[in-house]
Amino acid sequence: MNRYFGFCLSIFFLWACNPSASEKTAVNPADETKYHEQYRPQFHFSPPQQWMNDPNGLVYFDGEYHLFYQHYPDSNVWGPMHWGHAISTDLVHWENLPIALYPDSAGYIFSGSAVVDHQNTSGFGEGNQPPLIAMYTIHDPIREQAGHNDWESQGIAYSNDRGRTWTKYSGNPVIPNPGNERDFRDPKVRWDEGSNQWIVVLAVQDHVAFWGSPDLKSWQHLSDWGTGIGAHGGVWECPDLFPLKYPGSDVTKWVLIVNINPGGPNGGSGSQYFIGEFDGMEFKMDDNLANQVSDGQGIWLDYGKDDYAGVTWADAPLPPERRLWIGWMSNWEYATVVPTTAWRSACTLPRELTLFQTDLGYRLASHPVQALQQLRQDSRLIDAAVIDGSLDLGKIPSTFELELELTLPDEGNFSVGLLLENENMESYRIGYSSENNRFYSDRTQAGDHRFSDLFAEGLHTAPRLSTNRQLKIHAYFDVASVELFADDGTTVMTEIYFPTSPFNHLKLQAEGIPVNLNSATIYTLHSIW
Repeated sequence: MNRYFGFCLSIFFLWACNPSASEKTAVNPADETKYHEQYRPQFHFSPPQQWMNDPNGLVYFDGEYHLFYQHYPDSNVWGPMHWGHAISTDLVHWENLPIALYPDSAGYIFSGSAVVDHQNTSGFGEGNQPPLIAMYTIHDPIREQAGHNDWESQGIAYSNDRGRTWTKYSGNPVIPNPGNERDFRDPKVRWDEGSNQWIVVLAVQDHVAFWGSPDLKSWQHLSDWGTGIGAHGGVWECPDLFPLKYPGSDVTKWVLIVNINPGGPNGGSGSQYFIGEFDGMEFKMDDNLANQVSDGQGIWLDYGKDDYAGVTWADAPLPPERRLWIGWMSNWEYATVVPTTAWRSACTLPRELTLFQTDLGYRLASHPVQALQQLRQDSRLIDAAVIDGSLDLGKIPSTFELELELTLPDEGNFSVGLLLENENMESYRIGYSSENNRFYSDRTQAGDHRFSDLFAEGLHTAPRLSTNRQLKIHAYFDVASVELFADDGTTVMTEIYFPTSPFNHLKLQAEGIPVNLNSATIYTLHSIW
């Protein structure tokens, strides 16, 4: 039986990795889908069809932001992984391009990264134009099914036509599996000026590994980090490493993002991070973080249920105080069974990451990119008021942005938040409770959740880090999702939901002690498609 299964898997693998079979479903840029299906995001990137998960190969080159992503073009559930591809000039509007990388006889094309090889250290460049280099995990399903542990290694591909076509390096794998490393994957590569070499950080089951190279082809192992540090409820995946300057100072810290599945703050997938120093060989976490993560606790980039596998753009035209990031807007607990059919999954909004300081050390804040403001179609101002019970804000469009500021009571227990409703008696709540000093998201009554017992099992929460009595809420509501940026992005929550008809009514509610509404603005948002 096992031999028969292995034989069938081998035949399926060779068929799926045959470009002539897969290319039949490649996206034709001139044949855009309508993007009007039920639950289809209107201002978040989603694939034109079929399955998508992790964003990959994020790189800016020649005026274009490249977004590659894990993609299976033949089904709306996970399968042999390809790299889908889209580009944007503004991080808001996206043009779908044909599939960039196909699986082959070596394996599937798992997650990875891309860089501009400005100095042509790889030798792949032509003329005066630097090549784009993609580094990805080669996942061999046949060796995996045969019981070996060395079924993942790292390969590269290069492009000399602005990322439109890619050639896999004949010398792959450039980082072979050391021999017994399970979950040896997700390379995130960058040029390190301090050590004058390429650095790649890899996820290796319960830790990360750093490797160095002069040319992206020859690599040596530098160090390992992370065993027993931070959250370890599941496998470590999709790491990222980058320097970030603290605004208004000469201080630069190194940020190490490590995604984990399961083990997230509200169950399932999640994105944790660490802050410290990197000397070109080793990462050292800041001392004041050590006690906070020594007992298996994580520091989370986003506390919502639906942010995972987020990584940052290489070469993005930003000052050193900001770093451009995007994530996958789903959760492995239910990603393959959510009630969409033509496509599955979307990306979060692109965000800029910045450092801020707390009594416990440096932390990351997230800010939606300013270019999103071009989607504002019209605005509605809400007068200042005292919220005592419920304040009806009337009809809302299916896609909108909300900015509001509240003055919180000095003491006592209270909660304040937003209530979205539709004519089918479904509702979604998001807000803040003083009792435990936490934000909350409640999608238990927000529509269809029969597909998974884990989708709407209770409240999802996030800590409030600010002590300011002025509470700022900035939220984006798409057809079937919300992204909350509270207190200037110091607490973030991303959640999806599936109402049977769009939410079209909004209320502000307060329980316990009345809360003062200082100001609020609702913006109707254009579709990007």
